[in-house]
Amino acid sequence: MSSSREKTNRAVIQFLETLNREGNVIENANKKVLNTDQEENLPSERLFIINEEFTNKRIDFLKEKNINEPLYLTGKKKFSDLKQLVGNIENYIGMTMVPTGIIGPLRVVGSEAHGDFYVPLATSEGALVASYHRGAKACFAAGGATSICLVEGVQRSPVFKFNNLSELALFLMWTLAHEEELKKITEKTSRYGKLIELGSNVEGNHLILTFEFTTGDAAGQNMVTICTNEICNYIIENNPTKPAHWFIEGNYSGDKKATSLSFTKQRGKKVTAEILLSEKIVNEILKTTPQAMAEYWRSSTIGAIQSGAIGAQGHYANGLAAMFLATGQDVACVAEAAVGITRMEVTPKGDLYACATLPCLIVGTVGGGTSLPSQRECLEIMDCYGVGKARKYAEIAAAVALAGEISIAAALSAGHFSSAHKKLGRKNKTND
Repeated sequence: MSSSREKTNRAVIQFLETLNREGNVIENANKKVLNTDQEENLPSERLFIINEEFTNKRIDFLKEKNINEPLYLTGKKKFSDLKQLVGNIENYIGMTMVPTGIIGPLRVVGSEAHGDFYVPLATSEGALVASYHRGAKACFAAGGATSICLVEGVQRSPVFKFNNLSELALFLMWTLAHEEELKKITEKTSRYGKLIELGSNVEGNHLILTFEFTTGDAAGQNMVTICTNEICNYIIENNPTKPAHWFIEGNYSGDKKATSLSFTKQRGKKVTAEILLSEKIVNEILKTTPQAMAEYWRSSTIGAIQSGAIGAQGHYANGLAAMFLATGQDVACVAEAAVGITRMEVTPKGDLYACATLPCLIVGTVGGGTSLPSQRECLEIMDCYGVGKARKYAEIAAAVALAGEISIAAALSAGHFSSAHKKLGRKNKTND
Protein backbone atom coordinates (compact mmCIF):
# COMPACT_ATOMS: atom_id res chain seq x y z
CA MET A 1 0.00 0.00 0.00
CA SER A 2 1.42 3.40 -0.97
CA SER A 3 1.89 6.01 1.74
CA SER A 4 0.84 9.65 1.39
CA ARG A 5 4.51 10.58 1.07
CA GLU A 6 5.03 8.04 -1.72
CA LYS A 7 1.96 9.38 -3.51
CA THR A 8 3.26 12.93 -3.23
CA ASN A 9 6.64 11.82 -4.54
CA ARG A 10 4.93 10.12 -7.47
CA ALA A 11 3.08 13.35 -8.27
CA VAL A 12 6.32 15.34 -8.16
CA ILE A 13 8.07 12.82 -10.42
CA GLN A 14 5.16 12.94 -12.89
CA PHE A 15 5.33 16.72 -12.82
CA LEU A 16 9.04 16.75 -13.59
CA GLU A 17 8.59 14.21 -16.38
CA THR A 18 5.79 16.38 -17.79
CA LEU A 19 7.99 19.45 -17.86
CA ASN A 20 10.63 17.67 -19.91
CA ARG A 21 8.29 15.97 -22.36
CA GLU A 22 7.84 17.62 -25.77
CA GLY A 23 10.44 20.27 -24.94
CA ASN A 24 10.91 22.19 -21.75
CA VAL A 25 7.59 23.74 -20.81
CA ILE A 26 9.12 26.16 -18.32
CA GLU A 27 11.51 27.44 -20.98
CA ASN A 28 8.65 27.82 -23.45
CA ALA A 29 6.58 29.69 -20.87
CA ASN A 30 9.47 32.05 -20.13
CA LYS A 31 9.77 32.82 -23.84
CA LYS A 32 6.17 34.02 -24.05
CA VAL A 33 6.00 37.57 -25.35
CA LEU A 34 3.29 40.14 -25.17
CA ASN A 35 0.95 39.57 -28.10
CA THR A 36 -0.69 42.80 -29.18
CA ASP A 37 -1.87 41.45 -32.53
CA GLN A 38 -5.49 40.44 -31.97
CA GLU A 39 -6.23 39.36 -35.55
CA GLU A 40 -6.45 35.74 -34.43
CA ASN A 41 -9.36 36.59 -32.12
CA LEU A 42 -12.98 36.42 -33.12
CA PRO A 43 -13.68 40.08 -33.99
CA SER A 44 -15.48 41.73 -31.09
CA GLU A 45 -18.27 43.16 -33.22
CA ARG A 46 -19.34 39.60 -34.03
CA LEU A 47 -19.53 38.57 -30.40
CA PHE A 48 -22.96 39.82 -29.37
CA ILE A 49 -24.98 39.69 -32.60
CA ILE A 50 -27.10 36.56 -32.83
CA ASN A 51 -28.54 36.00 -36.28
CA GLU A 52 -27.92 33.74 -39.26
CA GLU A 53 -25.49 36.14 -40.92
CA PHE A 54 -23.14 36.48 -37.99
CA THR A 55 -23.45 32.82 -37.04
CA ASN A 56 -22.21 31.95 -40.53
CA LYS A 57 -19.41 34.49 -40.20
CA ARG A 58 -18.21 32.79 -37.02
CA ILE A 59 -18.31 29.39 -38.74
CA ASP A 60 -16.39 30.83 -41.71
CA PHE A 61 -13.82 32.28 -39.31
CA LEU A 62 -13.26 28.84 -37.77
CA LYS A 63 -12.93 27.29 -41.23
CA GLU A 64 -10.23 29.84 -41.99
CA LYS A 65 -8.37 28.36 -39.01
CA ASN A 66 -8.58 24.89 -40.64
CA ILE A 67 -11.36 23.77 -38.29
CA ASN A 68 -13.99 21.61 -39.97
CA GLU A 69 -17.51 22.97 -39.96
CA PRO A 70 -19.52 21.23 -37.20
CA LEU A 71 -22.42 20.07 -39.35
CA TYR A 72 -24.44 18.42 -36.57
CA LEU A 73 -23.91 21.35 -34.22
CA THR A 74 -25.07 23.87 -36.85
CA GLY A 75 -28.06 21.75 -37.80
CA LYS A 76 -26.97 21.22 -41.40
CA LYS A 77 -26.78 17.50 -40.73
CA LYS A 78 -29.54 15.72 -38.84
CA PHE A 79 -28.96 13.05 -36.22
CA SER A 80 -31.04 9.95 -36.97
CA ASP A 81 -29.04 6.89 -35.91
CA LEU A 82 -30.62 6.21 -32.53
CA LYS A 83 -28.43 3.14 -32.06
CA GLN A 84 -25.60 5.54 -31.22
CA LEU A 85 -27.47 6.44 -28.03
CA VAL A 86 -27.28 2.94 -26.54
CA GLY A 87 -25.31 3.25 -23.33
CA ASN A 88 -26.05 6.96 -23.04
CA ILE A 89 -29.77 7.19 -22.28
CA GLU A 90 -32.87 5.20 -21.31
CA ASN A 91 -36.55 5.93 -22.08
CA TYR A 92 -35.37 8.24 -24.89
CA ILE A 93 -37.87 10.80 -26.20
CA GLY A 94 -35.71 13.42 -27.93
CA MET A 95 -32.83 15.90 -27.74
CA THR A 96 -32.48 18.93 -25.48
CA MET A 97 -31.15 21.88 -27.43
CA VAL A 98 -28.59 24.03 -25.60
CA PRO A 99 -27.11 27.10 -27.35
CA THR A 100 -23.39 26.73 -28.02
CA GLY A 101 -20.94 29.59 -28.38
CA ILE A 102 -17.21 29.73 -29.02
CA ILE A 103 -14.37 31.51 -27.23
CA GLY A 104 -10.83 32.05 -28.31
CA PRO A 105 -8.26 31.69 -29.27
CA LEU A 106 -7.20 30.63 -25.81
CA ARG A 107 -3.43 30.28 -25.95
CA VAL A 108 -2.16 27.43 -23.74
CA VAL A 109 1.44 26.54 -22.95
CA GLY A 110 1.21 23.02 -21.54
CA SER A 111 2.74 19.59 -21.63
CA GLU A 112 -0.01 18.15 -23.84
CA ALA A 113 -1.99 21.26 -24.80
CA HIS A 114 0.28 23.66 -26.63
CA GLY A 115 -1.12 26.23 -29.00
CA ASP A 116 -4.20 28.34 -29.69
CA PHE A 117 -7.57 26.74 -29.02
CA TYR A 118 -11.14 27.69 -29.83
CA VAL A 119 -13.33 26.29 -27.07
CA PRO A 120 -17.07 25.56 -27.46
CA LEU A 121 -19.27 26.39 -24.48
CA ALA A 122 -22.91 25.24 -24.27
CA THR A 123 -25.04 27.37 -21.97
CA SER A 124 -28.29 29.31 -21.66
CA GLU A 125 -26.74 31.87 -19.29
CA GLY A 126 -26.27 35.21 -21.01
CA ALA A 127 -22.91 36.94 -20.41
CA LEU A 128 -21.07 33.67 -19.69
CA VAL A 129 -19.50 33.20 -23.12
CA ALA A 130 -18.65 36.91 -23.37
CA SER A 131 -16.90 36.80 -19.99
CA TYR A 132 -14.81 33.72 -20.79
CA HIS A 133 -14.01 35.12 -24.23
CA ARG A 134 -12.67 38.29 -22.62
CA GLY A 135 -10.54 36.24 -20.23
CA ALA A 136 -9.22 34.20 -23.15
CA LYS A 137 -8.40 37.43 -25.02
CA ALA A 138 -6.35 38.66 -22.05
CA CYS A 139 -4.49 35.33 -21.84
CA PHE A 140 -3.79 35.43 -25.58
CA ALA A 141 -2.44 38.97 -25.35
CA ALA A 142 -0.13 37.91 -22.51
CA GLY A 143 1.36 35.08 -24.57
CA GLY A 144 -0.71 32.25 -23.12
CA ALA A 145 -1.60 30.51 -19.89
CA THR A 146 0.79 27.83 -18.67
CA SER A 147 -1.31 24.76 -17.76
CA ILE A 148 0.09 21.48 -16.43
CA CYS A 149 -1.67 18.20 -15.61
CA LEU A 150 0.23 17.15 -12.48
CA VAL A 151 -1.17 13.77 -11.49
CA GLU A 152 -4.23 11.62 -12.13
CA GLY A 153 -6.23 8.83 -10.54
CA VAL A 154 -9.88 7.83 -10.10
CA GLN A 155 -11.07 6.15 -6.92
CA ARG A 156 -13.79 3.73 -5.87
CA SER A 157 -14.30 3.11 -2.14
CA PRO A 158 -16.25 0.00 -1.11
CA VAL A 159 -17.24 -0.38 2.55
CA PHE A 160 -17.16 -3.64 4.55
CA LYS A 161 -18.90 -4.24 7.90
CA PHE A 162 -17.62 -6.79 10.44
CA ASN A 163 -18.75 -8.05 13.82
CA ASN A 164 -15.74 -6.53 15.55
CA LEU A 165 -12.35 -4.90 15.02
CA SER A 166 -10.49 -8.20 15.26
CA GLU A 167 -12.27 -9.55 12.21
CA LEU A 168 -11.70 -6.28 10.39
CA ALA A 169 -7.95 -6.39 11.08
CA LEU A 170 -7.62 -9.96 9.81
CA PHE A 171 -9.55 -9.10 6.65
CA LEU A 172 -7.43 -6.01 6.03
CA MET A 173 -4.09 -7.77 6.58
CA TRP A 174 -4.97 -10.48 4.09
CA THR A 175 -6.16 -7.94 1.51
CA LEU A 176 -3.05 -5.79 1.76
CA ALA A 177 -0.84 -8.85 1.36
CA HIS A 178 -2.54 -9.67 -1.94
CA GLU A 179 -2.30 -6.28 -3.64
CA GLU A 180 -0.36 -7.68 -6.61
CA GLU A 181 -3.13 -10.18 -7.30
CA LEU A 182 -5.65 -7.33 -7.25
CA LYS A 183 -3.60 -5.46 -9.85
CA LYS A 184 -3.64 -8.51 -12.10
CA ILE A 185 -7.43 -8.76 -11.77
CA THR A 186 -7.70 -5.15 -12.91
CA GLU A 187 -5.54 -5.82 -15.97
CA LYS A 188 -7.72 -8.82 -16.89
CA THR A 189 -10.92 -6.82 -16.44
CA SER A 190 -9.99 -3.67 -18.35
CA ARG A 191 -7.68 -2.87 -21.24
CA TYR A 192 -7.03 0.62 -19.93
CA GLY A 193 -7.58 0.55 -16.18
CA LYS A 194 -4.60 0.06 -13.87
CA LEU A 195 -4.72 -0.22 -10.08
CA ILE A 196 -2.06 2.15 -8.74
CA GLU A 197 -2.91 2.50 -5.07
CA LEU A 198 -4.84 0.77 -2.29
CA GLY A 199 -5.81 2.74 0.81
CA SER A 200 -7.87 2.00 3.91
CA ASN A 201 -9.96 3.89 6.44
CA VAL A 202 -11.22 2.28 9.67
CA GLU A 203 -14.26 3.54 11.58
CA GLY A 204 -15.24 1.11 14.34
CA ASN A 205 -16.17 -2.17 12.72
CA HIS A 206 -16.49 -0.52 9.30
CA LEU A 207 -13.63 -0.71 6.81
CA ILE A 208 -13.43 1.43 3.71
CA LEU A 209 -10.96 0.30 1.05
CA THR A 210 -10.08 2.92 -1.55
CA PHE A 211 -8.90 1.56 -4.89
CA GLU A 212 -7.25 4.17 -7.09
CA PHE A 213 -6.89 3.58 -10.81
CA THR A 214 -5.59 5.28 -13.88
CA THR A 215 -8.17 5.06 -16.65
CA GLY A 216 -6.39 6.00 -19.87
CA ASP A 217 -8.30 8.60 -21.87
CA ALA A 218 -11.71 7.74 -20.39
CA ALA A 219 -13.24 9.69 -17.52
CA GLY A 220 -13.36 6.27 -15.91
CA GLN A 221 -16.23 6.12 -13.40
CA ASN A 222 -17.77 3.01 -14.98
CA MET A 223 -14.35 1.45 -15.53
CA VAL A 224 -13.30 1.76 -11.89
CA THR A 225 -16.68 0.50 -10.69
CA ILE A 226 -16.45 -2.65 -12.80
CA CYS A 227 -12.81 -3.26 -11.85
CA THR A 228 -13.52 -2.71 -8.15
CA ASN A 229 -16.46 -5.09 -8.28
CA GLU A 230 -14.27 -7.84 -9.75
CA ILE A 231 -11.61 -7.18 -7.11
CA CYS A 232 -14.14 -7.29 -4.28
CA ASN A 233 -15.66 -10.53 -5.54
CA TYR A 234 -12.17 -12.06 -5.53
CA ILE A 235 -11.49 -10.80 -2.01
CA ILE A 236 -14.81 -12.06 -0.65
CA GLU A 237 -14.31 -15.46 -2.26
CA ASN A 238 -10.72 -15.96 -1.12
CA ASN A 239 -10.29 -14.01 2.11
CA PRO A 240 -10.67 -16.35 5.10
CA THR A 241 -12.43 -13.58 7.04
CA LYS A 242 -15.84 -12.68 5.68
CA PRO A 243 -17.65 -9.37 6.24
CA ALA A 244 -21.24 -9.34 7.46
CA HIS A 245 -22.12 -6.89 4.68
CA TRP A 246 -20.34 -4.96 1.95
CA PHE A 247 -21.25 -2.34 -0.63
CA ILE A 248 -19.42 -1.34 -3.82
CA GLU A 249 -19.29 2.34 -2.78
CA GLY A 250 -19.20 3.65 0.79
CA ASN A 251 -19.81 7.28 -0.27
CA TYR A 252 -16.16 8.06 0.50
CA SER A 253 -14.53 8.37 -2.92
CA GLY A 254 -15.99 11.80 -3.66
CA ASP A 255 -17.91 10.69 -6.74
CA LYS A 256 -20.06 13.61 -7.92
CA LYS A 257 -19.69 15.64 -4.75
CA ALA A 258 -17.27 18.20 -3.34
CA THR A 259 -15.16 16.69 -0.55
CA SER A 260 -12.22 17.88 1.49
CA LEU A 261 -10.46 14.57 0.81
CA SER A 262 -10.52 15.04 -2.97
CA PHE A 263 -9.55 18.69 -2.58
CA THR A 264 -6.41 17.94 -0.58
CA LYS A 265 -5.42 14.97 -2.77
CA GLN A 266 -6.87 14.55 -6.23
CA ARG A 267 -9.70 12.82 -8.04
CA GLY A 268 -9.45 12.52 -11.79
CA LYS A 269 -6.80 14.89 -13.08
CA LYS A 270 -5.15 17.56 -10.96
CA VAL A 271 -4.22 20.55 -13.12
CA THR A 272 -2.70 23.90 -12.28
CA ALA A 273 -2.63 26.92 -14.61
CA GLU A 274 -0.99 30.33 -14.32
CA ILE A 275 -0.75 33.62 -16.21
CA LEU A 276 1.16 36.87 -15.85
CA LEU A 277 -0.89 39.81 -17.08
CA SER A 278 0.84 43.12 -17.66
CA GLU A 279 -0.67 46.25 -16.19
CA LYS A 280 -1.41 47.39 -19.75
CA ILE A 281 -3.43 44.24 -20.54
CA VAL A 282 -5.38 44.57 -17.30
CA ASN A 283 -6.11 48.23 -18.06
CA GLU A 284 -6.99 47.91 -21.74
CA ILE A 285 -8.68 44.50 -21.99
CA LEU A 286 -10.05 43.92 -18.50
CA LYS A 287 -10.82 47.60 -17.82
CA THR A 288 -9.47 47.60 -14.28
CA THR A 289 -6.14 47.54 -12.42
CA PRO A 290 -3.99 44.74 -11.03
CA GLN A 291 -4.30 46.30 -7.55
CA ALA A 292 -8.10 46.29 -7.70
CA MET A 293 -8.21 42.67 -8.88
CA ALA A 294 -5.82 41.52 -6.16
CA GLU A 295 -7.79 43.38 -3.51
CA TYR A 296 -11.03 41.82 -4.73
CA TRP A 297 -9.41 38.38 -4.64
CA ARG A 298 -8.28 38.88 -1.02
CA SER A 299 -11.71 40.08 0.09
CA SER A 300 -13.59 37.34 -1.74
CA THR A 301 -11.30 34.65 -0.35
CA ILE A 302 -12.11 35.78 3.20
CA GLY A 303 -15.77 35.49 2.24
CA ALA A 304 -15.24 31.97 0.91
CA ILE A 305 -13.52 30.97 4.18
CA GLN A 306 -16.39 32.36 6.26
CA SER A 307 -18.95 30.49 4.15
CA GLY A 308 -17.19 27.16 4.74
CA ALA A 309 -16.46 26.64 1.05
CA ILE A 310 -14.08 23.88 0.00
CA GLY A 311 -11.36 25.81 -1.76
CA ALA A 312 -11.56 29.43 -2.85
CA GLN A 313 -12.58 30.30 -6.40
CA GLY A 314 -15.04 32.48 -8.23
CA HIS A 315 -17.05 30.41 -10.68
CA TYR A 316 -15.25 27.35 -12.03
CA ALA A 317 -18.65 25.67 -12.41
CA ASN A 318 -19.80 28.14 -15.08
CA GLY A 319 -17.07 27.39 -17.60
CA LEU A 320 -16.69 23.71 -16.75
CA ALA A 321 -20.42 22.95 -17.00
CA ALA A 322 -20.64 24.72 -20.37
CA MET A 323 -17.53 22.95 -21.64
CA PHE A 324 -18.71 19.57 -20.30
CA LEU A 325 -22.12 19.95 -21.96
CA ALA A 326 -20.58 20.83 -25.30
CA THR A 327 -18.03 18.01 -25.33
CA GLY A 328 -19.94 15.02 -23.94
CA GLN A 329 -18.53 14.88 -20.42
CA ASP A 330 -20.54 13.67 -17.42
CA VAL A 331 -21.93 17.06 -16.42
CA ALA A 332 -22.75 15.89 -12.88
CA CYS A 333 -18.99 15.69 -12.29
CA VAL A 334 -18.97 19.49 -12.15
CA ALA A 335 -20.00 18.96 -8.52
CA GLU A 336 -16.46 17.78 -7.78
CA ALA A 337 -14.57 19.39 -10.67
CA ALA A 338 -15.59 22.92 -9.66
CA VAL A 339 -13.45 22.76 -6.51
CA GLY A 340 -10.07 24.43 -6.32
CA ILE A 341 -8.07 27.52 -5.53
CA THR A 342 -7.67 30.74 -7.46
CA ARG A 343 -4.95 33.16 -6.41
CA MET A 344 -4.17 36.68 -7.61
CA GLU A 345 -1.37 38.99 -6.54
CA VAL A 346 0.43 42.09 -7.78
CA THR A 347 4.07 41.61 -8.75
CA PRO A 348 6.82 44.05 -7.77
CA LYS A 349 6.59 45.50 -11.31
CA GLY A 350 2.88 46.20 -10.90
CA ASP A 351 1.63 43.37 -13.10
CA LEU A 352 -0.94 40.73 -12.09
CA TYR A 353 -0.02 37.10 -11.39
CA ALA A 354 -3.01 34.75 -11.38
CA CYS A 355 -3.28 30.99 -11.03
CA ALA A 356 -5.98 28.35 -10.74
CA THR A 357 -5.54 24.84 -9.38
CA LEU A 358 -8.23 22.23 -10.01
CA PRO A 359 -7.58 18.89 -8.25
CA CYS A 360 -10.71 17.01 -9.36
CA LEU A 361 -11.14 17.15 -13.13
CA ILE A 362 -13.04 14.01 -14.14
CA VAL A 363 -12.78 14.25 -17.93
CA GLY A 364 -12.29 11.98 -20.91
CA THR A 365 -11.90 12.06 -24.67
CA VAL A 366 -13.16 8.53 -25.32
CA GLY A 367 -16.25 6.74 -24.04
CA GLY A 368 -19.35 8.20 -22.42
CA GLY A 369 -20.92 10.95 -24.49
CA THR A 370 -17.76 11.93 -26.36
CA SER A 371 -18.70 10.02 -29.52
CA LEU A 372 -22.15 11.56 -29.91
CA PRO A 373 -22.26 13.65 -33.10
CA SER A 374 -22.21 17.27 -31.91
CA GLN A 375 -20.11 16.43 -28.84
CA ARG A 376 -17.51 14.78 -31.02
CA GLU A 377 -17.50 17.83 -33.28
CA CYS A 378 -16.89 20.12 -30.32
CA LEU A 379 -14.00 17.95 -29.15
CA GLU A 380 -12.59 18.00 -32.68
CA ILE A 381 -12.74 21.81 -32.72
CA MET A 382 -10.29 21.63 -29.80
CA ASP A 383 -8.34 18.73 -31.35
CA CYS A 384 -9.26 16.70 -28.28
CA TYR A 385 -11.21 13.75 -29.65
CA GLY A 386 -9.98 10.19 -29.18
CA VAL A 387 -7.04 8.33 -27.69
CA GLY A 388 -4.14 10.29 -26.24
CA LYS A 389 -6.07 13.53 -25.73
CA ALA A 390 -7.47 13.44 -22.18
CA ARG A 391 -4.57 15.21 -20.46
CA LYS A 392 -4.61 17.81 -23.23
CA TYR A 393 -8.32 18.38 -22.64
CA ALA A 394 -7.72 18.75 -18.89
CA GLU A 395 -5.01 21.37 -19.45
CA ILE A 396 -7.31 23.36 -21.73
CA ALA A 397 -10.13 23.07 -19.18
CA ALA A 398 -7.92 24.51 -16.44
CA ALA A 399 -6.89 27.37 -18.72
CA VAL A 400 -10.58 28.04 -19.47
CA ALA A 401 -11.31 28.12 -15.73
CA LEU A 402 -8.44 30.57 -15.21
CA ALA A 403 -9.70 32.81 -18.03
CA GLY A 404 -13.10 32.88 -16.38
CA GLU A 405 -11.61 33.75 -12.99
CA ILE A 406 -9.65 36.63 -14.50
CA SER A 407 -12.69 38.06 -16.25
CA ILE A 408 -15.13 37.83 -13.35
CA ALA A 409 -12.60 39.27 -10.88
CA ALA A 410 -12.01 42.16 -13.26
CA ALA A 411 -15.73 42.84 -13.62
CA LEU A 412 -16.36 42.70 -9.88
CA SER A 413 -13.31 44.79 -9.01
CA ALA A 414 -14.30 47.51 -11.49
CA GLY A 415 -18.02 47.53 -10.68
CA HIS A 416 -19.02 46.21 -14.14
CA PHE A 417 -20.53 42.88 -13.06
CA SER A 418 -24.14 44.05 -12.78
CA SER A 419 -24.15 46.15 -15.95
CA ALA A 420 -22.67 43.28 -17.98
CA HIS A 421 -25.44 40.93 -16.89
CA LYS A 422 -28.05 43.63 -17.48
CA LYS A 423 -26.74 44.10 -21.02
CA LEU A 424 -26.11 40.47 -21.99
CA GLY A 425 -28.16 38.32 -19.63
CA ARG A 426 -31.65 39.67 -20.25
CA LYS A 427 -34.04 39.37 -23.16
CA ASN A 428 -34.60 42.60 -25.07
CA LYS A 429 -37.75 43.45 -26.96
CA THR A 430 -36.45 42.09 -30.24
CA ASN A 431 -35.89 38.70 -28.58
CA ASP A 432 -39.30 38.47 -26.87
